[in-house]
Amino acid sequence: MLAKIHSAAVNGIEAIPVTIEVNVVNIQGEGGSRMVIVGLPDNSVKESYSRIEAALANSGIAFPRQNVTVNLAPGDIRKEGTGFDLPIALGILMANCMISTERIDRFMVLGELSLDGSLRPIRGALPIAIKARELGYEGLIVPQENVHEAAVVNRLQVYGATTIQQVLDFFNGRSDLSPTIIDTRAEFYAHQGDYELDFADVKGQDNVKRAFEIAAAGGHNLIMVGPPGAGKSMMARRLPSILPPLSLAESLETTQIHSVAGKLKGGTGLVTERPFRSPHHTVSQVALVGGGANPMPGEISLAHNGVLFLDELPEFQRAALEVLRQPLEDRKITVTRAKYSIEYPCNFMFVASMNPCPCGYYNHTTKPCQCTPGQIHKYLNKISGPLLDRIDIQIEITPLSFDELSRTQPGEHSSAIRERVIRARQIQEERYRGTPGIHCNAQMTPALMRQYATPAPQDMSMLREVINRMQLSARAYDRILRLARTIADLEGAEHILTHHLAEAVGYRNLDRESWGE
Repeated sequence: MLAKIHSAAVNGIEAIPVTIEVNVVNIQGEGGSRMVIVGLPDNSVKESYSRIEAALANSGIAFPRQNVTVNLAPGDIRKEGTGFDLPIALGILMANCMISTERIDRFMVLGELSLDGSLRPIRGALPIAIKARELGYEGLIVPQENVHEAAVVNRLQVYGATTIQQVLDFFNGRSDLSPTIIDTRAEFYAHQGDYELDFADVKGQDNVKRAFEIAAAGGHNLIMVGPPGAGKSMMARRLPSILPPLSLAESLETTQIHSVAGKLKGGTGLVTERPFRSPHHTVSQVALVGGGANPMPGEISLAHNGVLFLDELPEFQRAALEVLRQPLEDRKITVTRAKYSIEYPCNFMFVASMNPCPCGYYNHTTKPCQCTPGQIHKYLNKISGPLLDRIDIQIEITPLSFDELSRTQPGEHSSAIRERVIRARQIQEERYRGTPGIHCNAQMTPALMRQYATPAPQDMSMLREVINRMQLSARAYDRILRLARTIADLEGAEHILTHHLAEAVGYRNLDRESWGE
């Protein structure tokens, strides 16, 4: 007999509907049952036979002595993961007339089976729920640990189950599962703005705080250069507290990525705070950008709509850093391999920190540097010029004196900085309202720059002199103009003025000819 169960697979951050066709043939004479799975399954899908057999036996359901053929349609898309265990098991029971077919066609089903018949969580429940609603299914059945994540999708009945027996009883009408209902908007707004870290904890460093405010206001990338213990990591970790809150659309997109990567904890719904990712410098190229034998989002995609912080930038592998160049420009990453091509979004703020030299004390106020000029140049050359060009703000940070450290008065709170940042972002949102995909000054195209970031003739002359003297690239020139536009927005100025340009040029510290000499 033939049975069909509806399920889904995840490709990138999108779900693809999968129809699981199960055909059973009774075995004549001696011999044990066997199961063949076709439709480009990976090893985890092929191993489902052993899990299903044990789960059914430990649930008091005898596995029929049959030859079972399972087809995962469409057959030209690779199927990965353990989420097909439950629908395949239900298909076998349905083919043996052990499940009523009255309701099952209206549901999409997913879940991994434990050997005792309980259901384990899967990856990608949220994009699958979105696809189920899009295709008009009445409901979705997932493991209980995934139900909160999937239930943020409105106009879809999402049921959480803990065992295969519960699912079997539900379709046979012997018991009823209750759909999980979540007020998505209420949950989203209830958890916004909960930040443990605050810029009020940072003493001194007013020029660096100003650089962070400008970076947040315009979505600009930033690098800090300074000795150990100057507060680089401390300030970087507080950046999300001054960024504008996530919109509901951004939250859904961010949650999809974390769902696919399996980073959502049980009982978690939407991601309501901007992500902050800080991978170790030993991170591989694949872990950073995504991909692998079983494609997964990398750190740059997990930082989507948030911050990617690379501490001690020169310690990262050169090859891993160079792959950041294209995502920083395009704000998406396409991972292409022999067997697949997947696109992940990666619209993130890039923040990095580094020591000024190998010993860390070049330009230190009290500790002498032990490095030669050649060693300093070699250390700085670990970061390529094209990558530095893509970083709008290059700020030098110096250690605080004892008097500054001993002050008990707190600094300006993140909430106050955030209000100024939000006002500047609102100006930019209104300015680019008619331009799809552009939301902040860091994303300005050349055409928009000519329209909104062209200085007055006298200021252009000053800028020309600076560009020629510092031998800056065309990309650095664009970065300066974008940065000046953001500084003007923070002041509420309609046009870029001389002091806006002067401040923007001051944030190109690593372009100074005297650096490292």
